[in-house]
Amino acid sequence: MDESYRLKIEYVPLDKLKPYERNARKHGDKDIDAIAASIKRFGFKDPIGVWGKDIIVEGHGRLLAAKKLNLAEVPIIRLDDLTDEERRMYALAHNKTAELSAWDFDTMETELEELGEMFDVEELGFDVAERNDIEYHESSPRNITFHENISVIVECSNDEEAEKTFNALSQEGYTCRISTL
Repeated sequence: MDESYRLKIEYVPLDKLKPYERNARKHGDKDIDAIAASIKRFGFKDPIGVWGKDIIVEGHGRLLAAKKLNLAEVPIIRLDDLTDEERRMYALAHNKTAELSAWDFDTMETELEELGEMFDVEELGFDVAERNDIEYHESSPRNITFHENISVIVECSNDEEAEKTFNALSQEGYTCRISTL
């Protein structure tokens, strides 16, 4: 195997890592809490990807969760084999490709039912409303197509109101887009 495909995990102090100032993915409090709960319960199983002088390429949410947990150090992998342009595109692609997948709601509900007694699934980011949506899906006719993403349009009267609403919803963990109608 080509050496560039081998991951070399290092452990570095949190204060050594620098968030990428143009990181396009935003993390709300609910998101950080769920990541922190996952790390606390299962350990830090997904190293943060860094490039150059310890600039985070992917893993900003994990860094915030590690800070919340008061961890002294975190696992990282170096992505120094990437050019600056590749690093920037990888950061976008890393986040976008996770959005492109869909849930198998039947399988997820079975897993949550079986594991829900052993784990606080709400602490890990699954909420009652989401589980109710799955139950609705279960009782619905099979010829209806369900999509993971549902859009809600919020009309604002001016740019300032739109920005305030956008920031508030983003902080709550919602994926938001601004468009002009």
